[in-house]
Amino acid sequence: MTQQEERIVGQREDEYLKRYGFKDDIKYAFKSDKGLSEDIVREISKQKNEPEWMLEKRLTAYKMFVSKPLPTWGIDLSGIDFNDIYYYIKPGGKKSDSWENVPEDIKKTFDKLGIPEAERKFFAGAEAQFDSEVVYSHVKAELEKDGVIFIDTDTAVKKYPELMKKYFGTLIPPTDNKFAALNTAVWSGGSFIFVPKGVKVAMPLQAYFRINADKAGQFERTLIIAEEGADVTYLEGCTAPIYIGSSLHAANVEIVAHKGAHVRYVTIQNWSKNVYNLVTQRAFAYENAYVEWIDANIGSQGNMKYPSVYLKGRGSKGEILSIAVAGNGQIQDTGGKVLHLAEDTSSKIISKSVSIGSGTTTFRGLVYVGDNSSGAKSAVRCDALLLDKESKTNTYPKMQIFRDDADITHEATVGKIGEDQVFYLMSRGLSEEEAITTVVLGFIQDLTKILPMEYSIELKRLIKLDMSKSVG
Repeated sequence: MTQQEERIVGQREDEYLKRYGFKDDIKYAFKSDKGLSEDIVREISKQKNEPEWMLEKRLTAYKMFVSKPLPTWGIDLSGIDFNDIYYYIKPGGKKSDSWENVPEDIKKTFDKLGIPEAERKFFAGAEAQFDSEVVYSHVKAELEKDGVIFIDTDTAVKKYPELMKKYFGTLIPPTDNKFAALNTAVWSGGSFIFVPKGVKVAMPLQAYFRINADKAGQFERTLIIAEEGADVTYLEGCTAPIYIGSSLHAANVEIVAHKGAHVRYVTIQNWSKNVYNLVTQRAFAYENAYVEWIDANIGSQGNMKYPSVYLKGRGSKGEILSIAVAGNGQIQDTGGKVLHLAEDTSSKIISKSVSIGSGTTTFRGLVYVGDNSSGAKSAVRCDALLLDKESKTNTYPKMQIFRDDADITHEATVGKIGEDQVFYLMSRGLSEEEAITTVVLGFIQDLTKILPMEYSIELKRLIKLDMSKSVG
């Protein structure tokens, strides 16, 4: 590499680190010992001053976690050292509903990420989580008057125990998988949203999750309940600085969409390349309800995430739109699951993936049509783009159909970036990097245009930064 090339690469890396990979020195109020044990679980619950019923859930889940083996499919998880992780790190200061009252060192981090500015411009409510705890939560007064609840899940345990007891862990029990059990044992933070019957939240609600400490785990728990005819959009962003040691993010997300409700859940993930991202996301859609997952995966060392929708009511609808970009050394194992469990249900799974260098993308999809699901319709489309000879992609669709009248389609394409496309764009004055980035953005355009404007802009910016680190 020439000195000029080294200087260009360094400038690209500096730009990326300046926006996302920085680390701030923070004074923590409490930091658990490394490793996981029953004593650590009890200490987390004690630090939070939780009721006995939640401690019992944690301890039951911990036993499940210990008894369950690591998954032998998907990404290689042998690099996770569960004894070398901090499972609970509490930042100093109290949670605030005023941005000015957030501790200065933490506020500085989110100011760099543009969170308060974005809230003022685009959101009906916002929440910011730093390591294990939510440090800021705010919802507009007019929504509170309508009965909308948007708070951190820890507060919901104490303030709305009946709702939490009714729904928490009913969609994702700790028996589901090893990392769902881990989350239930050590969960901290996350969002609790309740939208009353008929209330339509016109502007999105947003949460931003930040891992700042080295070798830290983040295990937020999100629960969204939309009553009959309610409508809400929730946006989630994630970042972490870059460390030599690996970090672990294992979240659980449960969504309940009652009759005629509409819930849209949007994630833009930009974890650094030392983070294992292992997330369980599940929604129940009842009669004529509509659930959308829009899932953009850019960062992380290894990612396993398959949002799912259980269509439990007649006329319910589910859509999963997934974008995955795997750069050098990254594995993006993503996709979606839809289970048709009632009459006249419909679903769509659309996946777009991009691989470059030693990056690998994998699509895993499941469509299940039960024997009582007459009139079920589902369409699955999986498109992969390879940017060079080294990159890889895999597709593992699975369909379990128990109805002869089901209307199911599946399409899959794998393409390589065309040299003629790049040459044409370069002949018009673009650099090779700019030309390849333009092709990639065109490839995912039909998904980015569905995103809210501010998130579409952010996703395109992230992809440009990721391409700039991988091309050349």
